[in-house]
Amino acid sequence: MNNLSAFLKQNAFQNETIRFVASKRFCNEEGIPVEWEISSITSEEDEAIRKACTRKVQVPGKKNQFTPETDYNLYLGRLAAKCTVYPNLNNAELQNSYGCMGADSLLKAMLKPGEYADFIAKIQEINGFDVSMEELVDEAKNS
Repeated sequence: MNNLSAFLKQNAFQNETIRFVASKRFCNEEGIPVEWEISSITSEEDEAIRKACTRKVQVPGKKNQFTPETDYNLYLGRLAAKCTVYPNLNNAELQNSYGCMGADSLLKAMLKPGEYADFIAKIQEINGFDVSMEELVDEAKNS
């Protein structure tokens, strides 16, 4: 039972690129929807994104006391952008064609709201989040 070999890096399953049709509106020459390529990120990358989306907010009525507040919509957008391998959301020509700047902004411009929600759910799934942020928020509100 004390065999740690299963935990060695070389024995762990490596991140694989997953193909996913994010929208049926983007088709190739034959009219077949183009598959996007997405991949999970490391915990360190996730932490950096989460930290960049967190700010300190003053506690009401408490001078010099602050609490961290994460903008989860911003976090999920940046997480999705970071996990997207193809199309290259950092491509200047692609961003210019949609009139936006930044990979997360481009993603929101390219996808309809329902497509974006499905894409975010898939991104969370491949990164090991079994429950969506919305479900966690609803659960917290009901407790």
